[in-house]
Amino acid sequence: MNEQQTMLSDMVDGLFAELGDSATVAQSWDRVHELGLASLLLGEDQDGFGGSWDDARVVFRLAGYHALALPVVEAALARHVAAPLGLDGRGTIASASHGELTNGSFTGRIPGAVASEGAAYIVAPAPNGGALILLTSDGSCEPHDSLAGEAREVWTFQGASADHAEADILRLGAFARTAQIAGALDGALSLSVGYVNERKQFDRPLAKFQAVQQNLATFAGEAAAANCAAVGAAQALDRGEGTFEVAVAKLRANRAAGTGASIAHQAHGAIGFTHEYNLHPLTRRLWTWRSEFGGDSFWAAVVGAHVTTAGAERFWPDLTALTD
Repeated sequence: MNEQQTMLSDMVDGLFAELGDSATVAQSWDRVHELGLASLLLGEDQDGFGGSWDDARVVFRLAGYHALALPVVEAALARHVAAPLGLDGRGTIASASHGELTNGSFTGRIPGAVASEGAAYIVAPAPNGGALILLTSDGSCEPHDSLAGEAREVWTFQGASADHAEADILRLGAFARTAQIAGALDGALSLSVGYVNERKQFDRPLAKFQAVQQNLATFAGEAAAANCAAVGAAQALDRGEGTFEVAVAKLRANRAAGTGASIAHQAHGAIGFTHEYNLHPLTRRLWTWRSEFGGDSFWAAVVGAHVTTAGAERFWPDLTALTD
């Protein structure tokens, strides 16, 4: 990390650790707002932080590492898309839209809006590409929770006024989930390593058993791969569109999420599932995030289309392209 990212990490790490899985928007949003995290991706001319996508990766990863319940990630992305249209206040994002957008009017459903209660607007993938921006005051909300117990409301709109932005919120959401998965894997790995070093079986720490060591080595490799994928995707977004890199990163992070969550619970045994223990807030989010903003089949199709369209001569250069 560069000096700015180190300062940014130090600034948010303690706050996210304090708030963690138990924070609610009503209780804690003022503190997040004071740090300007919702304006992380806005330029300084817009009174924003002026952060890059790699700066955003640092914050998004820490949100995953601490299993942060506050929709900081979603608010930052929503503000990035909506601010050029003059919208202010806390916004949020959703991973899909089902309906029809005609002449600036939308009729349909927006499932999976993240913690949208109290949000001023929702940014969702538009039916015809780009981003659809809807005011929550124009719709009706049905409560729903994700597997992780986080709010994922379903909204219904009937002839609601809608703005359309060119930003690909599906791709940006996939990048955000990749960074969060990387952080949550690091968090779950840290808990697992600590547990097997403390817990004993046959008068030996679990960490002394070769099978446990091999499993955790595999886990560490998967976590490192997800983090590297997130870095590559962030740098690609900073260079330009980054669709191919985000697609590959989300696929790799999804694979790591499944393997890492499985090994984490194996290492912990039954205690990993208890409500009081800190593992399940991480692993339940891993299971949720890998299906949000495009699952394996969706992004595999994107990667496959890119490879076949680019042709055989581009396959190896694209595969081995270096990040900084």
